[in-house]
Amino acid sequence: MYDLVLLHPPTVYDFRKEMLFTGPISDVVPSSPVFEMYPIGLTSIGDYLERYGLKVKIINIANRMLLNPNFDVEKKIKKIKTKAFGIDLHWLPHAHGSVELAKIIKQYHPDTPVLFGGLSSTYFHKELIEYPCIDFVVRGDTTEKPILMLLNKLENKANTHFSDIPNLTWKHGNQYFYNEISYVPDSLDEFDFPGYRYIIRSVFKYFNLLDPLPYKGWLQYPNTAILTSKGCTYNCLICGGSKDAYQLNCNRKKLVMRSPKKMLEDIAFIQRFTRAPIFLLNDIRQGGEKYVTEFLDGLAKMDLKNEIVFELFHYANEDFFKRLNRAIPKYSIELTLESADEEIRKFNGKLPCTNVKVIEMLQYAIKHNCAKIDLFFMTGIPNQDYDSAMRNVDFCEIIHKECNEDPRISYFVAPLSPFLDPGSPAFEHPETYGYKKFCHNLEDFRAAMKQPSWKNMLSYETNKMTREDIVKATYDSALRLNEFKFKHHIITEEVHDEVAYKIKKSVEFLQRLDELAQLPEAERTVEMAKIKEEVEKINRHSICGQNELKWEVKKLFADFPSLTMIGLELLVKDIIKGIKFRLGKIDRNIVLTSNEQQK
Repeated sequence: MYDLVLLHPPTVYDFRKEMLFTGPISDVVPSSPVFEMYPIGLTSIGDYLERYGLKVKIINIANRMLLNPNFDVEKKIKKIKTKAFGIDLHWLPHAHGSVELAKIIKQYHPDTPVLFGGLSSTYFHKELIEYPCIDFVVRGDTTEKPILMLLNKLENKANTHFSDIPNLTWKHGNQYFYNEISYVPDSLDEFDFPGYRYIIRSVFKYFNLLDPLPYKGWLQYPNTAILTSKGCTYNCLICGGSKDAYQLNCNRKKLVMRSPKKMLEDIAFIQRFTRAPIFLLNDIRQGGEKYVTEFLDGLAKMDLKNEIVFELFHYANEDFFKRLNRAIPKYSIELTLESADEEIRKFNGKLPCTNVKVIEMLQYAIKHNCAKIDLFFMTGIPNQDYDSAMRNVDFCEIIHKECNEDPRISYFVAPLSPFLDPGSPAFEHPETYGYKKFCHNLEDFRAAMKQPSWKNMLSYETNKMTREDIVKATYDSALRLNEFKFKHHIITEEVHDEVAYKIKKSVEFLQRLDELAQLPEAERTVEMAKIKEEVEKINRHSICGQNELKWEVKKLFADFPSLTMIGLELLVKDIIKGIKFRLGKIDRNIVLTSNEQQK
């Protein structure tokens, strides 16, 4: 019997039966269009609760469905014995699959509580709690302690009132209650983001490798990541993790960073089991000069074996790259420029510096031995028309020339899709920031995810482009970028030909789907079933090569004895913890400190 089973849903349930042309919506992220990569907060919740003697299991339902077309979700859920289920609705594309999964749980476990969490759950908590299949929504960006408090109270089945648990949305009969988001911790060091210790321990503890896998292909290419902060000092218009979005949605009024000490401990642990790159989520420079110095000095003292990938939100001078080069044997950077037009970047708040400065920064990175630079451009941003989107490729040509055609720079273009982030300035004030919204409430988004074409999934259009314009600008700029990459030997002929073919077929499918939409429903269903298999072949890596985003890794994992030793070590600690809990030496009844409660 588990205390909590955490389930990660697919975007659409059941995507295996639906004809969904998702196009390029996931081409520049590790997971597939099913978005099977679960948020790292799940592992932190699992790790935190197990410290208090609870048994917590993560089951990546989306990934299990991807790995095995015959995987029976209902059979799996029916067999689970747990005191509570948790489902993440962090990214809005899971709006459909998450609720459908909750319905299945209630079908087989009508008396077992179901709780939701994540940024999108927080935003739409009042709508979620009205579903009969959902009992609680735990709101905010850090929910480990409120969940522990909730599970403790659920142990006492006679107590049906939960007004003393912060951040909780709950119901009693036909009444709905929305407790204040008063738990907003100003330190993240007691949590693991992500909890790789928890993942490895759970494999050994529950004898199941497949359930907790982060995404399809993780064993072949184990991307790892560390969350450096919550909140943000920037206020980019389309970002659900912007300064305004965090304050509106999570009551987080200031940035909080994980300490350099904890970050270094995480890096040391990760390289015990893998040699894959370690991606640092968010720009470490938000922590200030002292923070950066302490972190880089700590890296310099380590016997660092893994490549470290940094995300940069604004201009970096030459001294910064010198410091990275001195501290780290191998490092890479990622930059989301969004647009080649300086005024558009300035309006949106993304890298609001001149193009001259952008090129200068890239030259500094190359000069100081940066191993790989990923540059991302976007279609579907405010004030961008078709010509502006095409100028992104022109800027790539300029960058390539000014940087001596260095092959370490990789170029990508992708649409802002499928949705505007709830809580972002653009979502809250669309007319002010150049958007028209088609989706307003949760049911709108659930319906949008089931549209057969990604064009009709788009929840917006801009002041310069319709949905059709955004799709055309995406494919035309991607096709042009593909030609640019091939001409300059950035990609092989094989990759070039495959991407060109997929773009051509994608445009044909969009036209065909528009035609099918005019048919009677029964006839349309039959015709869509005929093209389902063809569509699935081009739904992944349709605008860039499959391996373009990957960093070169000669050895993915540490040796088998090391992995076994880590697993056994963690398992022994867990057994000792369980004994202490049964002896009463671990107290589950936590009390929030004054610093953790914001009035």
